[in-house]
Amino acid sequence: MNLLNSTEVTNDNLLHEVALLHQQECRLVTLTCLDTGAGHDVIYHFDQNYLMIHLRLHLPYQHNLCSITNLYPSAMIVENEIKDHFGINFEGLSVDFQGRLLLTEDAPKAPMNKRCGMELDARIVSPAPKKEGVE
Repeated sequence: MNLLNSTEVTNDNLLHEVALLHQQECRLVTLTCLDTGAGHDVIYHFDQNYLMIHLRLHLPYQHNLCSITNLYPSAMIVENEIKDHFGINFEGLSVDFQGRLLLTEDAPKAPMNKRCGMELDARIVSPAPKKEGVE
């Protein structure tokens, strides 16, 4: 994927780059996570006067990512969502729902991962039981 105004970052320089954007009064819009089959790409989307700026980070499987919640507290929601859906742990996450922001305890772990290998849940595949007198 080729994004305009996109900068490749690493886990080592992510907080520095985010701090620079914060100093320039950029607004955090959201994060996007993609399972590439070789790891995860996490894209940070910022806005500055209607100009979109993107930071793209490739994270190998089973690696942690530093949280940006110390600079952008609202990132807590989307970082927890990514943790739920992709199983990425964010170090320093201000409020950590432990993978339960959106998923219940019996939900599959990291259901958006290509490598998840989960089987379809029989509760989803099985038709609902018919009620008497209802067709």
